[in-house]
Amino acid sequence: MLQPELKLRRDKIRSLMAAQGIDAALITCNVNLLYTYGTIVSGYLYLPLHSPALVFFKRPNNITGEYAFPVRKPEQIVDLLKEQGVPAPTKLMLEGDELPYTEYLRLSGLFPDAEIVNGTPIIREARSIKTAVEIEMFRRSGIAHAKAYSQIPEVYRAGMTDFEFSIEVERLMRLQGSLGIFRVFGRSMEIFMGSVLAGDNAAYPSPFDFALGGQGLDYALPVGVNKTPLKEGQSVMVDLGGNFNGYMGDMSRVFSVGKLPEEAYKAHQVCLDIQERIASVARPGVRCEDLYNTAIEMVTEAGFADNFMGTGQQARFIGHGIGLEINEAPVLAPRVKQELQAGMVFALEPKIIIPGVGPVGVENSWVVTNEGIEKLTICEESIINLEA
Repeated sequence: MLQPELKLRRDKIRSLMAAQGIDAALITCNVNLLYTYGTIVSGYLYLPLHSPALVFFKRPNNITGEYAFPVRKPEQIVDLLKEQGVPAPTKLMLEGDELPYTEYLRLSGLFPDAEIVNGTPIIREARSIKTAVEIEMFRRSGIAHAKAYSQIPEVYRAGMTDFEFSIEVERLMRLQGSLGIFRVFGRSMEIFMGSVLAGDNAAYPSPFDFALGGQGLDYALPVGVNKTPLKEGQSVMVDLGGNFNGYMGDMSRVFSVGKLPEEAYKAHQVCLDIQERIASVARPGVRCEDLYNTAIEMVTEAGFADNFMGTGQQARFIGHGIGLEINEAPVLAPRVKQELQAGMVFALEPKIIIPGVGPVGVENSWVVTNEGIEKLTICEESIINLEA
């Protein structure tokens, strides 16, 4: 990755560090290394406030450069900093919300005289405003994502289960270059590539805070497909994460096995209307909770509130930030006072479940511009009949 881009990202973090009197950061978690160093290494990036970043690496062993140093253990960092004339920090930030407790203690002990603070919120705040290069990565991902989805009807075969159908869709994604990995912030949500939800399985409650759940194939991963047979009059929602270059684009589309009841098409149109309304009013300075409330007002007026974002267990959001992880800022949810800012990228996903039929709705990725929001995932949004 180009060094000017990485410097821009690091300087965004430095600016937030300076506002809190933090004079250095020690970064070691994969996603944050990808953001600040351009790739993942086994090692550490030391980010001083007023001098160049240094990388201390264990693996791979082929890293070169003026500011790159091989290490066997983090304790070597202290002496290497002294050799480079870099002063010890007085206030150091670590990835407190992401590091295992023992590693946090070990890294804290490197600088016993320094005040140690949690830097995870700072890094996530910096990452929430995307650079022009990052937005271009989303655009490229959106094109590949849409191309894979456009081929979905070609892989459907009568008599399939949701599991078999999902495998074929996953294959389409991989052929377009999907990396497969689905990165989520925190340790409480897990999923493989995304969800394919058919019929009433979409309403099955999951322990994870996704818009819709699904029973899953096993108690070890209770979310997503459960070998539901695809049958006439049933809807199928494909919601696979579009990680084609590290950036987690998000897009959901709905398919039908034959014709659905008219109520399903009406509910789907309500979701499209919600998307259109929010796209017309969202812009820098608009609060996240106001967008959520707009959606709730519309779905309530249409008579689908009880089935919006789930049935018995309903998700309390209609959108979420995306980036190197699927759940970045902002979150379009009640009581979230955060205002949209230019450069934010988020997924908007109004969805409704029709009992006995399945899920309908739409999800797209959007970037906040100075004037409003721009759709990044361009693909047919009507319900597509797989048997047509």
